[in-house]
Amino acid sequence: MKHVIEELQSLVNEFTEKISGIPDDEFSAKPLPHKWSKKEVVGHLIDSAQNNLRRFICSQYEATPPKIIYEQDFWVTVNGYQSADRQDVLLLWKLVNERICAVLANTPEANYSKPTDTGKDGARFHALQWLAEDYVKHMKHHLNQIIPRSFNVIYT
Repeated sequence: MKHVIEELQSLVNEFTEKISGIPDDEFSAKPLPHKWSKKEVVGHLIDSAQNNLRRFICSQYEATPPKIIYEQDFWVTVNGYQSADRQDVLLLWKLVNERICAVLANTPEANYSKPTDTGKDGARFHALQWLAEDYVKHMKHHLNQIIPRSFNVIYT
């Protein structure tokens, strides 16, 4: 888990600065009316972090794997990231990911294999370790949408 925590912290530190340098008009521009702006992509990463933070915590103590479903389009819309202050969006993204790092650092190794139910069709149950690794891969996928060609990653 140590490598996941270090990589996540590194991504947050590096990309908070890089994203801050994107001009406001580019950061808020929607490529199509139904597509997210870069600001909304960061908002999606906040929402993903909040849902995964709950998974990382609840999976450690609930007797039945917690079923935590994330409806991404609804969350991005209801949070209103497009009209939110960009500095607030970036700060929240940074802080919630730092909290994930702290939770993962305080997670006993014996809990790495505890399952969580993402509620999605197919392979719904995932071990906490797998979920943490996938979380970083998912973040890289979306950081590529904000700053293209940052990572050579394929995420499905």
